[in-house]
Amino acid sequence: MQKKYMFAAVAAVVVLVAGAWTYKVYAEKNKGIAAIVNGEQVTVAEIKEAYDQNPQLKQIPFEEFYERALDVAVNSKLALQAANAAKIKETPEFAEQLTRLQDDLARQMYIDGKVKAELTDEAVKKVYDEYVSKFESQKEVKAKHILVDTEAEAKDIIAKLEDKSDTFDNLARKYSKDNPELGYFTAEMMVPEFSDAAFKMTKGTFSKEPVKTEFGYHVIYVEDFRDTKPLPLEEIEPQIQANLAQQAVAHVVQDLNMNAEIEKFDLNGKKIK
Repeated sequence: MQKKYMFAAVAAVVVLVAGAWTYKVYAEKNKGIAAIVNGEQVTVAEIKEAYDQNPQLKQIPFEEFYERALDVAVNSKLALQAANAAKIKETPEFAEQLTRLQDDLARQMYIDGKVKAELTDEAVKKVYDEYVSKFESQKEVKAKHILVDTEAEAKDIIAKLEDKSDTFDNLARKYSKDNPELGYFTAEMMVPEFSDAAFKMTKGTFSKEPVKTEFGYHVIYVEDFRDTKPLPLEEIEPQIQANLAQQAVAHVVQDLNMNAEIEKFDLNGKKIK
């Protein structure tokens, strides 16, 4: 576990480059020894293990990581040698912190095991099927808008659209103080005045009158309408797993409390019912 984090900081400074030698090539050179520090070896295998245990490093070629991680590994070995020379492991403070780390690891491994047992494909599929069965489709509109400060500006833009002296996109680039592209949205996603106007329009038309909201005056162009559909499983699976994991932890804590004899006391030493 310590190796997993020992080189994590290196990832922030490594530059992405193309191409990489295989680990086998590295390991065969110099008998797999990366460094010798005061007579103690640092192996390529140790550095490779740290690389493999950090998924975020997979886009970085190993040889580039190795160049930067080698100094970290040497410094880490030096610090460990110094700690051993100072007999840190024999101090009460070390024993106390080691016990805490062991307890934390034991707790985490127990809970992780219980959570993993509940995070099955069947459990995820069950939650997804319930989501699909209860899904209520809504109407969505895809629209663009041109947002300006005054009604006069909005009317002038509408006049240009009506006489076809300019296009909606060109006018949006020239005058809109907001991003023209709104994409698809349901009625409740926009302020009522805007949604009311947009959903009353037809596909391929622009608003004939300025639409006033708290943000200013809008000229709306409706591109499309559609009905919402359930999201695909692969898109919401991480969220389902996160929810199931949270529930699993709650179940573990609940079960532990139900099967235990527990007494609680307040700060005055009085027993809490």
